[in-house]
Amino acid sequence: MKLLVTAILAGLTSIAAASEAWLTNFDEAKKLAKKENKPILMNFTGSDWCPPCMRLDRAVFSNPKFEAVAKKYVLMKVDFPRRKKLPFFEQAQNQKLQEEFGIQGYPTVFVLNPEATKAAQVNFGSLELEAFEKALSEAQPK
Repeated sequence: MKLLVTAILAGLTSIAAASEAWLTNFDEAKKLAKKENKPILMNFTGSDWCPPCMRLDRAVFSNPKFEAVAKKYVLMKVDFPRRKKLPFFEQAQNQKLQEEFGIQGYPTVFVLNPEATKAAQVNFGSLELEAFEKALSEAQPK
């Protein structure tokens, strides 16, 4: 029984750590990406109302196997929740990013080069980790 509880807690800790890794400030994400020479994985989402966004989060981003993929990127979440109130700065920043990237629907995911000067949209047809990883490997900013 103790082993089962320990395994469950380890899984929850892993998922919590993965969700904390997502930055919400674009300036911070750009600085970190440049410092670590990593591309930015930018997720435009409606985290509390968009069913496909919630499925993507559960199936991909909260999957413990995603941690290995996540280490290669600076993770940036651009959220448009309906029930949760974001700080004014974050709302304004997200609105500006939505316009700059021409976001028409959610979820939409982009990969930006470490300088955040070029972007490529990640075109994933499935909300499964393997399909997302394949689409991510094909999305190279040019």
